[in-house]
Amino acid sequence: MIAPRRAPSILESFNFAIEGIIHVLRTQRNMRIHFAIGVGVLVAALAFDVSRLELIALLIAIAFVLIAEMLNTAIEAAVDVASTSFDPMAKLAKDIGAGAVLIAAVNAIAVGYLVFSGQVADESSRLLDKLSQAPAELTLVALVITTAIVIAMKALSGRGSPLRGGWPSGHAAVAFAGWMAVTLVLDDTDHRFLVSSLSLIMALLVAQTRVEAGVHSTLEVASGGILGALVTLAVFQGFST
Repeated sequence: MIAPRRAPSILESFNFAIEGIIHVLRTQRNMRIHFAIGVGVLVAALAFDVSRLELIALLIAIAFVLIAEMLNTAIEAAVDVASTSFDPMAKLAKDIGAGAVLIAAVNAIAVGYLVFSGQVADESSRLLDKLSQAPAELTLVALVITTAIVIAMKALSGRGSPLRGGWPSGHAAVAFAGWMAVTLVLDDTDHRFLVSSLSLIMALLVAQTRVEAGVHSTLEVASGGILGALVTLAVFQGFST
């Protein structure tokens, strides 16, 4: 006769739960990214001295994303165990789990924007007022100079072509140069922070697509983005009137 299985103690249950969290952090790249962003957001919340209600909203949004990512990982593991070959329903289950993570992430971005937008906009406006006051024609000049520098660096390194591969990423350089130019050209209006944020998101998406497509490494994309932003900033500072 098989003895009934002993129910785990409260301490053992906590240990199992912690092991699950550690496993997801160790094996899932997206979970590590979400976790790092969550920590960064909480540090920023302390730095900007957000209100108690705003902090509660941030904590709920962060927890929502992490929980959704863990549930998605659990669904994928269960589906992989139950299905040994391709099954449309198994794919659908994974897609639904990924969709839940996407909704949680978008919600967290919206909450973060609503909490930080006003404070960050005030701080950044004071800095940008000192850097801008430049004609819009400098945007074209900055983009041309950025492109020329990227081509020259690729020629010196002997890797990639002007439009594909090599160091640094030309697409990332131009995208971040455009973000910096848009930010500096905008007048001091209520829409500056919003437009700048949208431009930054688009630049980040361009950089991500280059990495996801396997055209560039993360280092090549990061160096290209930094190059484009710094060159544009230098052009505006050097030739603004």
